[in-house]
Amino acid sequence: MRIVVINHVTLDGVMQGPGRSDEDTRGGFAHGGWAAERGGDEAVTKAWGRRLAASSGYLLGRRTYQDVLGHWNTQDSPFRDALNNAPKYVASNTLTEPLPWPNSTLLSGDIPAAVAELKKTPGNDLHIMGSGALIQSLSPLGLIDEYLLCIHPVVLGSGRRLFTDGFSPTTFNVADATPTATGVIIAACRPQPSTGAGLGT
Repeated sequence: MRIVVINHVTLDGVMQGPGRSDEDTRGGFAHGGWAAERGGDEAVTKAWGRRLAASSGYLLGRRTYQDVLGHWNTQDSPFRDALNNAPKYVASNTLTEPLPWPNSTLLSGDIPAAVAELKKTPGNDLHIMGSGALIQSLSPLGLIDEYLLCIHPVVLGSGRRLFTDGFSPTTFNVADATPTATGVIIAACRPQPSTGAGLGT
């Protein structure tokens, strides 16, 4: 399996709270819902839909798992059944089984090692949404194969970023970049192997 991140980010790299005003207020973040203005972007919906329709499931951090499933299980939406029916691998050393939502498997202990084993199994892509801390733990080990980023034309100036200070220097091959009618850029970026000099070539 490949591990593919699918996330919304701002021009300054913020990924915190894109969907709802109360989605993630950690650190006093007051800009929640910043992606909603362009939420009806048909090109973004189609790009996500194509990927997720062929997905082998989701790999999620604890907070994203609890928030996403907790939210959509209170809504009358097709996302609810789709999320519940999909396999979900939840990376956490604080949760215990049984997990609250169907088709959920707990990954605990050495989570990068568990993910590395998961990648060896046959199947389509596993998708990470949200889950910044999980992404930052997997990326330095070369465990993320691609980032499908919807880059929004907005700068927030604060908030939790996808690529934080101290993130391993990485060069990406941009496999595809598509601007949409609302100004979002859909970019498929694949990390290149490190040369050992700090950046890939």
